[in-house]
Amino acid sequence: MTYDLGIEGGDVVTPDGVNRLHVYVADGRVAVVGPERRDARERVDASGLLVFPGMVDAHVHLMDPADPSREDFPTGTAAAARAGVTTLIEHTHAQPVITAADLARKRAYLRDRSRIDFGLAAHAWPGRQDEIAGVWRAGVAFVKAFTCTTHGLQGFTADELQALFSSVASVGAVCLVHAEDEALTSDAEARLRASGRDDGGIVPDWRTREAELTALGRTALLARRTGARVVAAHVSHPAALEAADGLVVESCPQYLTLREGEVLDQGAFRKFTPPARARTDADLEAMWSALADGRIDYVSTDHAPSTPEQKRAGSIWDVHFGLPGLDTTFSVLLDGANAGRITYSRVAAAYAEAPARLYGLWPRKGSLDVGADADVVLVDPAEAWTVRDEDVISKAGWSPYAGRTLVGRAVRTYGRGRLLAADGEVVAEPGWGRWVPGAGAS
Repeated sequence: MTYDLGIEGGDVVTPDGVNRLHVYVADGRVAVVGPERRDARERVDASGLLVFPGMVDAHVHLMDPADPSREDFPTGTAAAARAGVTTLIEHTHAQPVITAADLARKRAYLRDRSRIDFGLAAHAWPGRQDEIAGVWRAGVAFVKAFTCTTHGLQGFTADELQALFSSVASVGAVCLVHAEDEALTSDAEARLRASGRDDGGIVPDWRTREAELTALGRTALLARRTGARVVAAHVSHPAALEAADGLVVESCPQYLTLREGEVLDQGAFRKFTPPARARTDADLEAMWSALADGRIDYVSTDHAPSTPEQKRAGSIWDVHFGLPGLDTTFSVLLDGANAGRITYSRVAAAYAEAPARLYGLWPRKGSLDVGADADVVLVDPAEAWTVRDEDVISKAGWSPYAGRTLVGRAVRTYGRGRLLAADGEVVAEPGWGRWVPGAGAS
């Protein structure tokens, strides 16, 4: 048999290890992974490179169609493709998907806009838990809930969260929870505003450790009582990992790399929530250790960009929360592996297989097993590169890592056996990416 594509001589990285193997593709799927060379119409020499499954970023905000001035699907998925992300799961706060009809409209709108494959998530709404079954069976990857009013979305009280989790459990859905306590955040905001403060330091004083710990503890308790599958979103520090006991834990590169004090100088460019918590090198190393040993189940970007002009368009109170991340997250993890903080296999597990499994996309996504979609990323593990704002594809046009040198970078990205990006250039066109339904799709 002659295969469509052969990726030969590279070190194949899976959660189970790294091995010198050849990968052959037929009809957009992985057909053979093994030590013997086969016939192929196109051959790629991967000598000296790592061969990863395509990354699966499960927490992305592309603001499309709600606020495309901040980000849209054609641009955001271009950033993803160049960086080695071949599948993402998106949800937009400004125009949330709540019903199955909302999902159908969004799918239709996105039919010609994505350069990579994508899933979609829904927002839960207090008092409307009757919508959960419908959106889950329509194919959302998860439903999102807030425990405090944020981004214009209403927070859930404890009794409302319990009712939501009961509905989630009844249909086998997955719920992603943004956990900050409403009473503590609103009280802190009132006191800080009354004091007249508008410096960057209001962010950690407003969105406090205590608010995150309190909400995580309550969320974990209610998840246990209802039997719901619940994910703690963007867990920010080691104590929060303990509070999230029993929950699936998501974290993000900003909690592995950025420090709490940066907001004092950077202001709105470090306004995201929960904020960076690390105060010392030991704090950062503790989070890397938690990723290495599996206390952090998976990594996402929580990509929520704003342009520099938008970040400067008002007081620290008024500008958008959020950071760009799609351009850099995979390389931040590769850099951590190069430094010995985690293994390359752990990168594959935490940023590809684990989110794909959790959200019903595996084994089609997040895997190099035979039969999986041929989503493959070739990585130069030795390439040292400096992050520059002018190189960012995201509409943000800036990165919190600007000026940092990272070691490790995606050099070729394939989706379903087709070249999506190579040597920094994106070749995939909008509309090539397909919607991938979640586990509940009927």
